[in-house]
Amino acid sequence: MDMLQIVGLGMTATILITMLKSQRPEIAVQLSVIAGIVIFMLISAKLMAVVTLLDNYTKKADIDFEFLSTLLKIIGIAYIAEFGAAVCKDAGESSIASKIELAGKVIIMVIAVPIITSLLDLVVKIMP
Repeated sequence: MDMLQIVGLGMTATILITMLKSQRPEIAVQLSVIAGIVIFMLISAKLMAVVTLLDNYTKKADIDFEFLSTLLKIIGIAYIAEFGAAVCKDAGESSIASKIELAGKVIIMVIAVPIITSLLDLVVKIMP
């Protein structure tokens, strides 16, 4: 049922945006952002359920929550960067969109450094 609501909202917003784009492009972009935020709010409860499930498994497996936290941050940054870039592309600013995507990739790389170093430490310990 949730998916039908999301698709209905998306299709309604798309029709309205298409109608507004030629006459009032600034309102069309704002409507696109608002629709994206509403869709995100509709799925946020589902995301919280996944995070709770993953948290329970990290506790059972005795894995440091910092790793899960870092992975969730990386996923969040990827989604936010993709959303921001899509909004910029919809507004006709593909150059800014590509800069947002680049910034997202760089930030993901920086955040991933602790995980990468932990993996490298593990490899060094395994090797004779």
